Amino acid sequence: MRSGDLAQRTGISPDSIRHYERLGLLKAPPRTNGGYRDYPPESLDRVRLIRRALQVGFSLGELATILRVRDRGGVPCRGVFAAAKSKLKQVDSQIKELKAMRRKLQEILGDWSARIARAQKGQPAWLLENLPQNMEERDNAIRRNIRRNFRDLHGNRRAGSLPTTGRGRSGRTP
Repeated sequence: MRSGDLAQRTGISPDSIRHYERLGLLKAPPRTNGGYRDYPPESLDRVRLIRRALQVGFSLGELATILRVRDRGGVPCRGVFAAAKSKLKQVDSQIKELKAMRRKLQEILGDWSARIARAQKGQPAWLLENLPQNMEERDNAIRRNIRRNFRDLHGNRRAGSLPTTGRGRSGRTP
């Protein structure tokens, strides 16, 4: 099947298909006499696997490492499990930080509601000027942690950082 057909059947662009190939996520397919890529039917399952793994937070680099091990007959299951556990911890941390930010916003909105009610029509309530002073350092730290966790969760880690164990004959994850 041509890259356009594979892309259409998996809901991604042909450019993404070629990108997956460049990263080693998909094996380079044979070419037709006309020079078109001719992906084998199993490529469809492979792209679907990649898309599902991306949806739960694995990066393309991590997947390249995992699938390389698998394609060489290895069994990366323990490394995949450890990576997923790490992603869950990062998500839990983000949720905690976001809940703290939500509580603070609720407090601020309560204060602003009162300020707006007290302000004369057409007069400023000075909402931003009355944000709590001590909030800035703490919230900057929260935002930095959220950005760091987001980058970690979505793959700005080194591609080779995923631990792998064992070698199997089938290349499949048990």
